[in-house]
Amino acid sequence: MSLYDIPLRTLSGDPISLADYRDQAVLVVNVASKCGLTPQYEGLERLQKQYGDRGFTVLGVPCNQFLGQEPGSAEEIQTFCSTSYGVTFPLLEKAEVNGDARHPLYAELTRVADAEGEAGDVQWNFEKFLIGRDGRITRFRPRTEPEAAEVVAAIEAQLSA
Repeated sequence: MSLYDIPLRTLSGDPISLADYRDQAVLVVNVASKCGLTPQYEGLERLQKQYGDRGFTVLGVPCNQFLGQEPGSAEEIQTFCSTSYGVTFPLLEKAEVNGDARHPLYAELTRVADAEGEAGDVQWNFEKFLIGRDGRITRFRPRTEPEAAEVVAAIEAQLSA
């Protein structure tokens, strides 16, 4: 199955897939509302605003696997993201990113190695996977800020390709 064929659902339950974003650059990020890294929502939203009209989107994937830091319902998550951080990018339904119940999207994404050559499990909330227009994936670990030079350079490279 292609990455673009994996069925996904929005936070409100509507079906979508990455095929809806083919020919765009997509930054897939597992997010959480009660994490020390939660302020990264601000940088993610700034990226969305800066590059959204150029064929880029952030896709947030709420995940409760790391110390239960995303315990809310879909409605609570949506309210938190929009009122606390003004999030306008799409949020998918809550999913597991590691383990036996790992979502098929993350089964594919976690095969990709980061800059140090390490693939495998997502380390924590806010791990980032940039899926390029060319289908190649670049992985950034959780502590890499959304607006870090290497993330911005990778996004801009995809948008100018």
